[in-house]
Amino acid sequence: MSITVAGIIDPIRRGIANGWKVHHAGEMATDQSIECDVVIVGTGAGGGTAAEVLTQAGLKVVMLEEGPLRSSDDFKMQEGEAFRDLYQEGGGRTTKDGAFTILQGRAVGGSTTVNWTSSFRTPAETLKHWADVNGVKGLDEASMAPWFERAEQRLNISPWMVPANPNNDVIRTGCEALGWSWHSIPRNVAGCWNLGYCGVGCPTNAKQSMLVTTIPSALTGGAVLYQRARVSQLIIEKDRVVGVMAEGMPEQGFAPTGRKLTVRARHTILAGGAINNPGILLRSKATDPHELVGKRTMVHPVSASFAQFEREMNGWTGAPQSQYSDHFQWKDGAAGPMGFKVEVLPMLPAFIAGLLGSFGETHLQEMKALGHLNGMIALMRDGFTEDSLGGSVSLRDDGSPVLDYPMTDSLADGLRRAYLAMAEMQFAAGAKQVRMMQMGTPAYKSWADAKAAIANFSIEKFRTGLGSAHLMGGCAMGEDPRTSVVNSQGQHHQLENLSIMDGSVFPTSIGANPQLSIYGLVTRNATLLAQQLAPMTAARADEWAALRMLG
Repeated sequence: MSITVAGIIDPIRRGIANGWKVHHAGEMATDQSIECDVVIVGTGAGGGTAAEVLTQAGLKVVMLEEGPLRSSDDFKMQEGEAFRDLYQEGGGRTTKDGAFTILQGRAVGGSTTVNWTSSFRTPAETLKHWADVNGVKGLDEASMAPWFERAEQRLNISPWMVPANPNNDVIRTGCEALGWSWHSIPRNVAGCWNLGYCGVGCPTNAKQSMLVTTIPSALTGGAVLYQRARVSQLIIEKDRVVGVMAEGMPEQGFAPTGRKLTVRARHTILAGGAINNPGILLRSKATDPHELVGKRTMVHPVSASFAQFEREMNGWTGAPQSQYSDHFQWKDGAAGPMGFKVEVLPMLPAFIAGLLGSFGETHLQEMKALGHLNGMIALMRDGFTEDSLGGSVSLRDDGSPVLDYPMTDSLADGLRRAYLAMAEMQFAAGAKQVRMMQMGTPAYKSWADAKAAIANFSIEKFRTGLGSAHLMGGCAMGEDPRTSVVNSQGQHHQLENLSIMDGSVFPTSIGANPQLSIYGLVTRNATLLAQQLAPMTAARADEWAALRMLG
């Protein structure tokens, strides 16, 4: 059954009716070629933010999005449809060996269309580490504060003051019982109806995603959007990028239509994420003298702990995430054993059914008791030490990118400590029993039993449930071309006219949900780029045309 929220004006349909330049690349009857000032690949937190900044600077912007255009009238709070239409690989993206499930948006608005709205500034500890260890310049806490503030104001980001649903309140209750720290989560919402189905598209337009903020702003300012346009490669002439080649994709399915879209531009921005950006660079055979592209890709590896309570949780209603604990995040410093952030899962029935890992009668009973189930997750802060180097992106035989992510001793140690923290918190909050996302283990009825069992868990792939919704790195920034792909402004070290503006430039994970970090960083870097590109004088236009002819 689908649910329709009536009486909401769909801003996308209204904008198209008013003349926005929106095209479906999969419906092109012939190959097409266009020119612009800036072409942006991807429309998520990075691409959507850059599009608004650059359009407001008077630049002609073209946005390319592999996924479809869906908007509030299309969002029916139906999990099956949403995962099929709005997620990479139909919600089935995994690591190369299939051990990690990866949730990543693939629609206009990218992951901002389907995320759970949690919005954190980049922690000061992370920014300091980037400066001290990774050679990043100009991104210290004080320098970034005005950019974060600007993004927070633009997207209505503030701590969620509505009382937490019981699923989230397990964090507060457990932490207070144990004397651990906890806080309210800032969310990017305006007039939220508290429906709880943020992960399948917001039918009320309350979520201040790129879909309802920066992309409409850019389109109103004259930008052009091509949906269902998969970028196959960059157009590289000598040491300059002069545009991209894309192919039309059908409304449903993964096979291209055969129609080609060529976009030539003064500047190209990659904003497709930490797997897709390296994929484009690798397919383009872009210069990579130190073999850094796709390396050190971080994911905040996540595992979960499920707890049954006497009281009702009904975790599919209300804000999906509204409380968190960083008690174990920086306890041993940035360079110590891997820290982690504790949050909860939105308990959408189909989503949770796939995570429980049980089957038969056990699965039936767990789903019957879903209303009393709390789902807690720990986000591991990977990438800060030499024994936590993240994963690497390579190309499959068909040219599609895939992430290989190893299980290291440091990750296994962190996951074990995270299991212990989550179980202790859940029992302290009153759980009747707790079961970790660890294959072959039962539900434990006391903290003492859980603690003893976790100490002997075999933390390994396929036995330990692993996933991620936070893709970072693979095109790391820094000022030294020997250790980074782009500089601290996101500009490629070896290729002119190419910038990367999303979480793929992070040298490490950040230890927090990344969307606000991307908003702030890209607002800064897109503003600096706009200062370089605009206004376009007649002399500069002639110069650009001459350079293109030299190609």
